[in-house]
Amino acid sequence: MRTDTLRIAAASSAIALLAGCSVGADYVRPQLPATADFHEAPALASRVVETPAPPLNAWWQGFDDPELVRIVDRVIAQNLDLAASAERVAQARALAQHASAARQPRGSLDGQLLHEHQSLLSPLGEIASNYPQYDRSQTLADIGVGASWEADLAGGLRRSSEAADADVQATEAAHAGVRVSLVAEAADAYFSVRGAEARIAIAQSEVKNQSDLLELVKLRRARGVGTFREVAQTEALMLHAEASIPPLRRDLAAQGFRLDLLMGQAPGTVAVELGAAHGSYAVPSIDTAGGPAELLRRRPDVIAAERRLAASNARIGVALAGYYPSLSLSGLLGFESLDTGRLFSSAAFQPAALAGLHWRLFDFGRVDAEVAQAEGANREALLNYRASMLRATQDVENAIVAISELEQQHALLAQEVQAHTQARDAALDAYRGGAVSLLEVLDQDRQLLAAQDLLAEVHTDDARSAVAAFRALGGGWTVVAPTAR
Repeated sequence: MRTDTLRIAAASSAIALLAGCSVGADYVRPQLPATADFHEAPALASRVVETPAPPLNAWWQGFDDPELVRIVDRVIAQNLDLAASAERVAQARALAQHASAARQPRGSLDGQLLHEHQSLLSPLGEIASNYPQYDRSQTLADIGVGASWEADLAGGLRRSSEAADADVQATEAAHAGVRVSLVAEAADAYFSVRGAEARIAIAQSEVKNQSDLLELVKLRRARGVGTFREVAQTEALMLHAEASIPPLRRDLAAQGFRLDLLMGQAPGTVAVELGAAHGSYAVPSIDTAGGPAELLRRRPDVIAAERRLAASNARIGVALAGYYPSLSLSGLLGFESLDTGRLFSSAAFQPAALAGLHWRLFDFGRVDAEVAQAEGANREALLNYRASMLRATQDVENAIVAISELEQQHALLAQEVQAHTQARDAALDAYRGGAVSLLEVLDQDRQLLAAQDLLAEVHTDDARSAVAAFRALGGGWTVVAPTAR
């Protein structure tokens, strides 16, 4: 008797010891090599910008454009993709709750009332019909309260819960990434709209200038000092300027529809609301403090990749748990009776207890395959994590180069436009005085129009490149907690 007691105690101790452990290695976030600063950071430091760097979680406010702020607020509140992403987060949280609940005992209440008219030809009916007072009509009632619990001997359930929690964090980071992308998309579309409006205004101004010049040429021809060729050349240049407007209007409409979609509303809404007013904005400074290492903490896609890596590590433990036995305990306190009036009597009391053991001793390598698959998925997740960091750094470097080069181009183009304006005015005065031919005036007009149009385009691209930089830095959401847990 003493030996049996010792065996039971030893088995209980072993179960308790196993239940406190989890197979598989605990997750440790890998340290990725990162430089102290971005390679192109000095280019940002050399910028001469009066507007200070805005906070990354609300960078769009740094452009000092109330209309942009209003549009971004509406995108965050109304975008359908963002709402769908929030629902994915809710689903992931529900799955994590389910995984956590699997580690807890389960209770149930079951009841049944069965009324049956017994067949005399059934095995039971043939036997029972030989007894006097046999009643073919029977009512069987039973009710019981049950409980069951699976002892997490190898920690597989715990690892499964860890994986589900990491999946939730990855989904939350992906949701933040959707928000970052949508805010940047909205700002990019808005500046594209303003750029198209500016270029249309330049083209319309040129049409007006050419129309005035055409009137002058016609007047000179009427006085006998001009030629039909000059009239035709001036008219051709005016028509060229007019022909440049429809493509710009097409782009304006397309970018407006893009904003409508981002705000979850019918096409054409933005066009009515923005009207033809040209918004003014200032491209703000951009703070890259923290360098590439900060991207590990801030970029949603990097955070999501790291959390998926943590989940894959936990799933190795889930697979390894298949090598170990699983133990389940169940109990039932119930009543069963053919007499419903005596259902809750001591005679009808029917308790039951069950201990179950399951061990996959021979499965022809199924567990081995599951472990190999989980380890392969973990190695893949590690590679994806490293790649996400490299892509994030590349995005920032590209954006910095674009900003610095575009701003230099913008400064040079502004000087070019000023020079072309002076040259055009001088050529027109000389033409009026008969000192130069109309051909020289028209050539100056063409150069001025091209320079003005390119300046407006570069000004728009400058703002769009700043948007790309803020997006690359992970701006657009607030980091509220450390990612590794």
